[in-house]
Parts: sequence; C-alpha cells; structure tokens
Amino acid sequence: MSEAENTNINILMVSMALQGHVNPMLNFAKRLVTKGVHVTIATTEEGRARMLKNTDQNLSNSGISLEFFSDGLSVDFDRSDTKTVTNTIREKGPKNLSNLIDSLSKNQTFSCVIINPFVPWAVDVAAEYQIPCAMLWIQATACYSVYYRYFKNTDVFPKLEDPNEKVHLPGLPALEVRDLPSAILPSSSPHFYQLMADFIKALDKVKWVLGSSFIEIEEEIVKSMDSLTPIYNIGPVVSPSLLGEKETSNVSADMWNAEDSCMEWLNNKPNSSVIYISFGSLIVLSKKQMSNLATALKNSNKNFLWVVKPQNNGGFTWEDPAYELPKEFLEETEGRGLIVKWCAQTKVLQHPAVACFISHCGWNSLLETLITGVPVIAYPFWTDQPTNAMLIENVFKNGVRIKVGEDGVGSVEDIERCVYEVVEGPNAGEFKKRALEIKESGKKATQDGGSSSVNINKFLSELTVKIDPMSKNFTIVGRFISTIGIGITKAKMIFFRLILSR
Repeated sequence: MSEAENTNINILMVSMALQGHVNPMLNFAKRLVTKGVHVTIATTEEGRARMLKNTDQNLSNSGISLEFFSDGLSVDFDRSDTKTVTNTIREKGPKNLSNLIDSLSKNQTFSCVIINPFVPWAVDVAAEYQIPCAMLWIQATACYSVYYRYFKNTDVFPKLEDPNEKVHLPGLPALEVRDLPSAILPSSSPHFYQLMADFIKALDKVKWVLGSSFIEIEEEIVKSMDSLTPIYNIGPVVSPSLLGEKETSNVSADMWNAEDSCMEWLNNKPNSSVIYISFGSLIVLSKKQMSNLATALKNSNKNFLWVVKPQNNGGFTWEDPAYELPKEFLEETEGRGLIVKWCAQTKVLQHPAVACFISHCGWNSLLETLITGVPVIAYPFWTDQPTNAMLIENVFKNGVRIKVGEDGVGSVEDIERCVYEVVEGPNAGEFKKRALEIKESGKKATQDGGSSSVNINKFLSELTVKIDPMSKNFTIVGRFISTIGIGITKAKMIFFRLILSR
C-alpha cells in the first residue's frame, strides 16, 4: 500500500486523556493519515481544553478528528485518585463511548477501533458494534511479554517477594524481580493489578496487537510471542519531526507550556556537553532524591538542563520545601546549570549540545531518546520503568542504570558513577556509538520497505474492503433493519461487518 493512498478506511482510536496515553495514539494517527486513512481520536472529556488550545485549521485538513466522552467524573475532579478514576471509567465509560459511536456513525462507518491497554473495556464496546478491534501496546514489547506470560500462566514466576530473585522468560535476559513491571508485584495497588489482568483478558477479542516499538531492538522478544499472541511492531511511535518528516498537525496532549529559554541556553553550550534531566509528566521526586541528584550534578562539574515541573496530578507546588534547592547549589552551578518547569523535549533531545539523558525511562520518553541517538542514564521508579531500565543496560546497551534502594533513592556516589561512565568514561564512546546505531535502525524501520512500515501496510490491507454503494447489498440493509427492528446505526455497523467477513 503506497503512501497517501486513498484507502477509504476510517479508524476510531480510544484512550484516556493522560499525556503518556494520548500522544502515542496521536503519533500513530499521523503515520496512518500519510496512508490515506482518516482517524478519529476519542478521549476523555478532561483533555478537551489542553488538546484544543494549540490546534488550528490544520487539524481539520490533516485527516485527524478529535472527539470526547465522559469518564463518569466531573472535569475538575482530582484525577491523581487513580483508583476512583479507573473504577468509574470501567463502569461509566462503555455507555458514554457507545453514545459517542452512535453519534459519529450517522456520518461514517468505522473499519476498526484501536484501543490502548488502559481502556480494555472498550474492546467489548467495539464487539457490540461488530467492529474489528486492534490493541496499540504503548510500552516495550518486553513488558507485553511479561504481562502476557504472568496472567496467562504460560511460564513459572516466583512469589515476587524477594527483589533479588531471578525470573527466566523466553527472549529476555535473566531478570530480577525488581526488573519486572510494578503492577504485578505484591506492593502494587490492586486496581493497577486488575487493570492489567483485564487487558490480558481482552486480548481474546482483539484481532491485532500493534506495538509502539520496532523489531530491530526487541527481535528475540517479538519472536518469543509468535506462538502465543503475536505482536506486530509499527514504531518507533514518535513525533514525525523526529523522523525528519513534516508534522501533519500540532495537536498534543501536553499538560504544560514549554519554556523556550532552554533552547537559547543550549545554543551557547559546546556539543555533547549538557546532561539533560527530566522525569516525565507524573513522577514526583522525594526530598532525598532531589538532594542527591542536585549534589551529584554539582560535583560532576558538567553543564546540565533540569526539568522540575509544576504542580499537576498530585504533584508539588513550586514553593514546596522538598523542591527548594539549596542556595549554595544554585550559586555554585550558576552558568552551567539551567532549571526549567517544562521544555520541548523532542527539540532538546535533537540539540547537539546534549550529551546524555537522565530519565525515569517512561516508554514515550525512551522512544524519543532512542530515535535521537542520545545515551541514557536510567533512574526508574514504577510501572514499566524498571523493565525499560533493564533493557537499556542489558539489551539496548545504550546507557547505564542508577542503582536504587528499596526507598527508590539513588545515592550521590552512584549517580556520579553513571554520569562519568556515560559522558567521559572508557565506555562512553561505545554508548554513543550504540545509541546512533539504534537511531539509524529506528528510522529505517519506518521508511518504505522497513519492518514497521511493512507491518502497518499489512494491517491496513486487512481492513481494506471495496463496497459499491449502488450495489444491491445496500437495498438489503433496509430490509434487514425493518425485519429485525434494531436502530439504523447498529444495523449499518453489523451489516458492514458481515460484508467485511466475506
């Protein structure tokens, strides 16, 4: 299937309005519209204001539409209460999404619904309308493998109580329990555990699992899933600008306004001289974590750009004592250090002054790092981040991992060790070389004939059906509706699915 081919395919994507959930959907949508596909992204109502604030007329011309449905809570509800949010949307989401589909289907027929793992109930909504369903897996393939094997009981896991105990899974190096996604550990909140269990159960009704990674960096892991429920990687799912392509739309789910001052500051720094530090949109560091990191940065004598974000989703206030950096630190690092509340990360990672990235290793940030060829210092916290940190150190080999204690704190000495190893140690050149190799393979994967491009084309070819609107089949629709006495929207959906199944 060639670029920009008119496929007459309409796809509905469904996600919660969390930044790390919507942005992969948006980036995949931008890839699909270059194939002639029209995409409607349906997300929860609280995302409306921030997603529409920067959009312009280009959105309507880009092949992407934005729609919103209620998660069952008021827009001003504090969504740091993840348990309430998860339980409420599981209860209220199906009906609200169904109402939205009824409304949208008056003017279009959806060829497919693509959901992410965190709205597994949407699979049943798609099934109600007999619309084929795909899952966009927005974490590493390694995490998909771990969750699948754990909840399907395909492999033997230990009790997961000893963080040092070994876990052996096909396609992966030996893991320690501490390397596993935190949702399956005894310390995890029950609603997170249940959410991932629901996701695995929903796979039985999903026709395609599409991965945001690319096979070149997780080949053995991908192959290990072929005999179970295969995953077809279509990534790296990142902004088109990181792949050297034109942006089709400027819509984003970004929660904060980026500070442009950092780009001018970077312009005045030598190449490969700046340590970039950011922990994503949700992580809140403890006072000890902040203090140790500040001390290590001061002792390194390196330039650094540090993102310390403002309050959101249970985060801190700018005046929070835990985030009052010592006066001595600010004085001693003046000129070589810059602290901002938020930045345009994709631009920062592409800047030649950046030498490495101290990251929480959220998968979206990690994909951006991989495709820009920047070595990584992993400082993981929860969810998939420990697994991603393991991948950096043992599979991708493009960086190192800070050792953290049971309190999640990395020592000053170990942070200093990692900075030295990645920036100027004897293996620094190898980390950079490997990072650039991954960058090149990621870009090739998305180009014509590349592994991810081939998988996208295969997925779309299985959705492409030519139906003549003047054929006798459409006369049958009227008789079909009147005979069984159902609503026209659902009747049309069912009829088109019958045609698709021929």
